[in-house]
Amino acid sequence: MGDSSADLIVTELRAWIDTVGAGARLPSSRELARRHGASPVTVQKAMRTLVGLGLIESRSGVGSFVRGARPPKPLDFRWQTSALRSAAERVPELSTPLRDIAVDVIGLQSGYPARELLPERAVRAALSRAGRSEHAVNRPPAAGLPALQAWFATELAEVTPAGVASVSPRDVCIVPGTQSALGSAFRGLAGHGQPVLMESPTYWGAILAAAQAGLRVVPVVSDAEGPDPDDLRSAFRESGAKVFYAQPNFANPTGAQWTPERKNEILSVVRDVGAFLIEDDWARDFGIDADSVPLAGFDDAGHVVYIRSLTKSVSPAIRVGAVIARGPARERLLADRSAESMYVSGLLQAAALDVVLQPAWRSHLRTLRGTLRDRRDLLVASVQDMLPEAVVTHVPAGGLNLWLQLPDRVDLERLVRDCDAAGVLIASGTEWFPSEPSGKFIRLNYAGPDASRFPEGVGVVRAALVGQRI
Repeated sequence: MGDSSADLIVTELRAWIDTVGAGARLPSSRELARRHGASPVTVQKAMRTLVGLGLIESRSGVGSFVRGARPPKPLDFRWQTSALRSAAERVPELSTPLRDIAVDVIGLQSGYPARELLPERAVRAALSRAGRSEHAVNRPPAAGLPALQAWFATELAEVTPAGVASVSPRDVCIVPGTQSALGSAFRGLAGHGQPVLMESPTYWGAILAAAQAGLRVVPVVSDAEGPDPDDLRSAFRESGAKVFYAQPNFANPTGAQWTPERKNEILSVVRDVGAFLIEDDWARDFGIDADSVPLAGFDDAGHVVYIRSLTKSVSPAIRVGAVIARGPARERLLADRSAESMYVSGLLQAAALDVVLQPAWRSHLRTLRGTLRDRRDLLVASVQDMLPEAVVTHVPAGGLNLWLQLPDRVDLERLVRDCDAAGVLIASGTEWFPSEPSGKFIRLNYAGPDASRFPEGVGVVRAALVGQRI
């Protein structure tokens, strides 16, 4: 509301409303103004707020009264069952990483960095400047602001080796975040009913986007060094797929980073079969002991479609990312984006560009690297000390997550439920498997709020496992 006097009036009246019955008459505006030492304008603002909240109603010439609670009318949605029929894939209600975290809860499930890990001051300043610019009122180009396109192209060119043609700003299409980009890539490059290959396990949002696009997901065996090249080649041959989705750097959920040798092998397979590799470089800004080296920098034949987002590293309120593609694939992706959302807010694009062009951006990333290392090491040490039953499959060199394998006899659903009841949110690994899970896993995030409580949270997981007699 912004007006502290109006806020105080609203707070007092809401408390009073809770103690009286429907139809009770509120004090007059004159009485409220006298009681709070407020102006008539402030009192009117408070009353409008209460009306907007549905707590009171004003009767002209009579006064304001507490509204009665209306019994909810039973709603009948049975007609939708016939209209929708059965979905091609069962869509989950809400993924665990998207759950809100209450103040007193330890959130080890989140998919986003905590507020203290973001360049908040730079974001606020950038949004303020963008709000005063022409971008606040003008429509941006469909493919994005040219300056932002150029920044994404230049960033990728920095890791492109000599002898490989760098991408052009024209190859860049600005998108409202990775999730939107995945939907366009799956629709544009594969098409409804077609197969798409994915590492197993892999990002739950990619599995969901493929299901929404009507694709059939074919899992590929993957380990700490990356997908098995022979299994990938066999999957291409057996399924007839022409698209492979992967995260070569700091994969979600495992944190794995493909070795240089494995990257060369995978790119060779993709070239041999004439396919696309959708590279999701979601953790580009979250390197700890290593840097993200995009596979797209080694491809100038248009096989790699590169996705890069600033949403997690700049601010979740600035959903801005890019898809980099060459040739007809770029035109098809741009056409899909234009049909889906026409364009990305120029104001948000301008703010994102402002942040990454500031000298403070590089300083922030250097500080973030050390902070993430401390958090990761604290969580790893807590797990090793208190969860001897859990196997840390891989200590990630970057990213935000720790992937743990538990004994097969663990009841994962019960574990998540018991931890939730004890005030700790964890994510069952089931969500990250495109097919049947290969074991019992949980994903813990070390970028959530209040890292000092990580040991306490792991202790709750330990108690929940003991409750299952594990």
